[in-house]
Amino acid sequence: QVQFVESGGGLVQPGGSLRLSCAASGIIFSPYILAWFRQAPGKQRELVAGVSSGGRTNYADPVKGRFTVSRDNAKNTVYLQMNDLRPEDAAVYYCNVPSGIGTAGIFSWGQGTQVTVSS
Repeated sequence: QVQFVESGGGLVQPGGSLRLSCAASGIIFSPYILAWFRQAPGKQRELVAGVSSGGRTNYADPVKGRFTVSRDNAKNTVYLQMNDLRPEDAAVYYCNVPSGIGTAGIFSWGQGTQVTVSS
């Protein structure tokens, strides 16, 4: 059974930084594209950033230049470094293997980690 455990969220002031981690179990991590998603209250889940097995990255326009996604295959962990956080970044953040169809993931969703951006 594949499980994702996200961590690293918290309360941060606008302009601040956080580093999220997502540890996966029950999966051989390395061949997959991994992605971070987020969902704010009352909004649909959105794809934030992805990283391929070879380290190629892509980002949603709202986070380009501010967020950096990376992975450590040996640790089965994917990271999201978030800088210059804005109130609109507040959401629950999740990781998963993207299905390629909308914002669906291949595996079950973890609990996510809450990011709150407020002064």
